Amino acid sequence: MKEDNNQSSIFNFILLGVSGQQEQDNFFFILFLFIFPITLIGNLLIILAICSDIRLHNPMYCFLANLSFVDIFFSSVTIPKVIANHLLSTKTISFGGCLTQMYFTIALGNTDSYILAAMAYDRAVAISRPLHYTMIISSRTCIILGLGSWVVGNVNALLHTLLTASLSFCGNQEVANFYCDIVPLLKLSCSDTHFNVKMMYLGVGVFSVPLLCIIVSYVHVFSAVLRIRSTKGVRKAFSTCGAHLTVVSLYYGTVMGTYFRPLTSDSLKDAVMTVMYIAVTPMLNPFIYSLRNRDMKAALGRLFGKEIST
Repeated sequence: MKEDNNQSSIFNFILLGVSGQQEQDNFFFILFLFIFPITLIGNLLIILAICSDIRLHNPMYCFLANLSFVDIFFSSVTIPKVIANHLLSTKTISFGGCLTQMYFTIALGNTDSYILAAMAYDRAVAISRPLHYTMIISSRTCIILGLGSWVVGNVNALLHTLLTASLSFCGNQEVANFYCDIVPLLKLSCSDTHFNVKMMYLGVGVFSVPLLCIIVSYVHVFSAVLRIRSTKGVRKAFSTCGAHLTVVSLYYGTVMGTYFRPLTSDSLKDAVMTVMYIAVTPMLNPFIYSLRNRDMKAALGRLFGKEIST
């Protein structure tokens, strides 16, 4: 056991990239160079706009600021390593670096999904029980939902990381992806991975709970909207949910394309969908919320107005 740990500490993996082909990886390198700064700037502007505008100091925008915070770190876990490896003409990542990358990818991905569920619950209460909204979605509830999202995400990630760290890796060192993820690592292990695979599917269950909560929340939203007689009221109700529904559809669509596949599938082909999940979705979220939300557009306008005036 001690010998395995010593071997792991000096073990390096080789990240094959998005496609494993140089020409295509050159294209994705340019794409990442374009996407990463936009992701950072877009999500940072959302956070600054919410923090600087007292009119946005409410639970919905508190969750949105959390979502932008997660998206910044989610992209930062993987994309800078891809860019650095390309510039340095290397594909290696250390065993510890690989586990660290896997941990934060799982933790932030899970946190993202639970925050989206909290946002759906917030919208469901606001539309179906508007008179009781401030009592149900109190500051205490907001803090519990926010912290709970981070705790569940990190606990789930820690479990899978520790289980993966206990495996032995020998022979093939090539990770069929552009970052370290649990599925390609399990394929490389020369240990018995049956328990890890079972725990991985349990982790998928934990990850899927927020989706169920989102579906239930929107059932309440739609049933409440059907009881609204005025067209103006219906439009207002859907306008508050439109951006969130778009983000949820984009997020879970890419997640299902990335992870809901057999363990024996071709990861090099699946990595194209992973680019959508890892890089594109965090970049698009700020645009979706700023373009489809009047309050957010107004707050961003005031933020730029302050910067120009100073």
